[in-house]
Amino acid sequence: MNGLTRWQRPDLSVWPTFGRLCGLRDEIDRLFESPLGELAHDSQWLSVWNPAIDLLEDKDNIFVKAELPGMKKKDIDVFLHDGALSISGERKCDTKHEGAETCRSERFVGRFHRTVTLPATVKGTEVKAQYKDGILTVTLPKAEEAKPKQIEVNID
Repeated sequence: MNGLTRWQRPDLSVWPTFGRLCGLRDEIDRLFESPLGELAHDSQWLSVWNPAIDLLEDKDNIFVKAELPGMKKKDIDVFLHDGALSISGERKCDTKHEGAETCRSERFVGRFHRTVTLPATVKGTEVKAQYKDGILTVTLPKAEEAKPKQIEVNID
């Protein structure tokens, strides 16, 4: 038999958990059928770019690496304030191609802002930031009081 069979909702009194799942599915379907759902689905109007960040630590330093492909140095801002590092900036739109129509656009352009709380106190005057190959690396030397110290054990 090669015919199509129409799906019928099962008897919900027999499977109450399945009924709740069907209800949830109906609610989600309604959300995406609404005008706001179509707007969010079909455009980048509601999208926000949050660059990926790695936070690494050794005994002397904290390192923050952020993926910022296609950015220029002048469009990146780095701030240290109250034990938190903030990275912000703006990726600008590439030049338009004359006579070309956009068929698909997935690269984000516009402003972004990321703040990460640092796990230890740092020497703010010795912080260094380097940008190379689309990766921003911020090196934050730990303050002496934040570094681990070995304590000698005396035997009486």
